[in-house]
Amino acid sequence: MDTAKLKKFAQFARRSLIDQVTSKLVLVMAEESAARRENAAAITKLEEQLSEHGKEQVIEKIAYIWFNRFCALRFMDVNRYTRIGLVSPIEGQFQPEILAEAKMGHLDEESVPEKIRQQIFALLSGTAPSQDPQAEAYRLLIVAACNDYHKAMPYLFERIADYTELLMPDDLLSGSSILAYTREAMTPDVCQDVEVIGWLYQFYISEKKDAVFDGLKKNRKITPENIPAATQLFTPNWIVRYLVENSLGRLWMLNRPSSKIFQNMKYQGKECYYIEPSEPEIDFLRIKKPEDLKLCDSACGSGHMLVYAFDLLYAIYEEEGVDPAEIPEKILTHNLYGIEIDERAGELAAFALTMKARAKQKRFFRKPVQPNICVLENIEERTTNEHEWTQIIDELIKSGVDRAALIYDLSLFNEADNFGSLLRPKLTSEEVQAVLEALHSYDQSFQMPTFEYYETLSNIKQALKQADYLSPKYHVVIANPPYMGGKGMNCRLGAWVKDNYPNSKSDLFAMFIERNLELTVKKGAVAMITMQSWMFLSSYEKLRNSILDNHTIISMAHLGARAFDSIGGEVVSTTAFVLENAHHPEYKGAYIRLVDGNSEAEKQSTFKSALG
Repeated sequence: MDTAKLKKFAQFARRSLIDQVTSKLVLVMAEESAARRENAAAITKLEEQLSEHGKEQVIEKIAYIWFNRFCALRFMDVNRYTRIGLVSPIEGQFQPEILAEAKMGHLDEESVPEKIRQQIFALLSGTAPSQDPQAEAYRLLIVAACNDYHKAMPYLFERIADYTELLMPDDLLSGSSILAYTREAMTPDVCQDVEVIGWLYQFYISEKKDAVFDGLKKNRKITPENIPAATQLFTPNWIVRYLVENSLGRLWMLNRPSSKIFQNMKYQGKECYYIEPSEPEIDFLRIKKPEDLKLCDSACGSGHMLVYAFDLLYAIYEEEGVDPAEIPEKILTHNLYGIEIDERAGELAAFALTMKARAKQKRFFRKPVQPNICVLENIEERTTNEHEWTQIIDELIKSGVDRAALIYDLSLFNEADNFGSLLRPKLTSEEVQAVLEALHSYDQSFQMPTFEYYETLSNIKQALKQADYLSPKYHVVIANPPYMGGKGMNCRLGAWVKDNYPNSKSDLFAMFIERNLELTVKKGAVAMITMQSWMFLSSYEKLRNSILDNHTIISMAHLGARAFDSIGGEVVSTTAFVLENAHHPEYKGAYIRLVDGNSEAEKQSTFKSALG
């Protein structure tokens, strides 16, 4: 994949879209604008957003919404997941296929509502006045398409608020439009793999990341809203495969020693990074069927590791003889979970998994199945009066949960964007489900609900959902966690980690090692790539001792510097490893030294040679 071309496009697209949205904002907010006359409610909502979040943040948000959607629609066009080309032309033409069809009088009645169809036909026939009827008609087609995909992918295609539509870029049809550049960058070759979406996002925010690190040089700490930009790092594909195959794959092979999934991969000419145990093992986590496997990426980003886990799980289900038509839904329902603080990245992770499912099942969009991706939100502890709050709590503890634990978890997420997966709820997953059932019964019987009541109820449900994702219930936890030392942490984060992670407080990645082991069930696996410093520095001595005394290193690929081609020089020295959440003092792990390689390719080649 030509990532250099993608980087150039994504950075250009961000600047271009911000400029276009800024221009549109000036236009629609003018005192005598047509938007004020025709869309007063949308203008009011836009003014509220500008007042609450500020002009710069609103522009950034709208620009990214359209970048995200244009890239997603292009990906689906190229792979023929759309009924008709939405942003792509038919071969030999320039205008998008859906516009060409509309000009011939053909519009899908299921995806384009009657009122919108009439507006489009009126514009294209000349019966409705317009300075640019084709552009206006096409904008209506894009909005209708996005709203239609809301049913299948609500996390990415939310119902478009009027002000978002008002700020859509004007030029979508010329040779210099954002869509023309999107088609040029997202060629059929690069769209063969859904990871292109993740690369585009990393490059889209790369200039913001540079600005954050420039600020660090001036002693400006990383604020919660900048943590995603500062810590996003796309994991090389071969390292992903090593981590997934030697955690999820290893656990399955222990339970199915006769399985041929890795032999079949090698036979089919696919790369395989599975390290076979040097001798038979008898003390391991028992798994009865594929549906029982739960894998979580606790800092999932755009879902790169979950996507490969999908592929491996699909092979496992196939080998077990499960009907192929049922496998995608089973994987997304039972097996894969992701946790993220970056809403944009979480949307892309869900999109990537949906695309994997759609590639395997043509009718998947018709299934009401959403990927298990949890974007952690900041949640106020309570928004209603004290009496009503107490009444709700009194009702919920009838489910048998401890009152103090319940109140603790409901107040846990005030700063979820700062602490992310490091937060530790007190309720178990089973207790969360019991509380949710009690909450549903209470809601059904509640008399004369108020707006404040509904707001409180929504907050309680979201807090419980987030607590459930953060419960220790996973067989495998996998991650390329954020890397951030104490010098970069904002004051609140720096103080919090000292109280909550005294053994690993020096860097976020080390805290994630500790936290991921907590999220894993006994004898489960943790697979990570992190900075190598925890292996040597005295500040991590307590963490090392805890790992050696309570857990087992199954394997490690010591990567050293230059494991990421996207990062130049000696900036990041890393190690990839798999731990078992159990102590086996006599176990001899597999260790592969790769510090001498000067590129991703060299390290990958050395690793494969070591496997024999």
